[in-house]
Amino acid sequence: MNSGASTRRWLNPLLAALLVAGVQTAALGYMIESRASILRSGRDVLLKTVPVDPRDLLRGDYVILSYDISRLQPELFKGGLPTQSGEVMLYVRLAKQPDGFWTATEASFQPLPVTGDSVVLRSLPFSYYPSPSPLPLTVDYGIERFYVPEGEGRTLEEARNAEALSVNIRIDGKGRAQIREIAVNGSPVYEEPLY
Repeated sequence: MNSGASTRRWLNPLLAALLVAGVQTAALGYMIESRASILRSGRDVLLKTVPVDPRDLLRGDYVILSYDISRLQPELFKGGLPTQSGEVMLYVRLAKQPDGFWTATEASFQPLPVTGDSVVLRSLPFSYYPSPSPLPLTVDYGIERFYVPEGEGRTLEEARNAEALSVNIRIDGKGRAQIREIAVNGSPVYEEPLY
């Protein structure tokens, strides 16, 4: 009788450990597949980068990226601004310009429908504080860092600061974005693999 109770005491922690390992593996697989599905089936959008303060050029092995769509002017906002402070998300309509780059044409704190050839990009959640007069908003989309092999960031930083760096992103139907390719003077230098 004691050997059966002893076996059950030993099996319970083993089953718990297997269950935890299974859940962790499933969560990791979901994160990888979620990113890959955007790269596989999202819509291509080419963005122009803008210079970043030189004191924050390179932290570790990634390049800081900023875009002209990162700072949104008050006249772009439709549907009103939140009247309460809190965490919000912003939806930004992008339209392709004659030079091939995409720019923001509309922004809203409510989901925007996709119309015509436009694409809707969703920001990361951020804290919003109402202001008596509307100010430009700076938002992140989750595409503000690009990891590079060690020691190769300086070239991209120099191209970014010379406004010669462009970033091709993919946006899925939910407005989530992933960097697909980095180019200098229109020539691809890095392409993001699916996995």
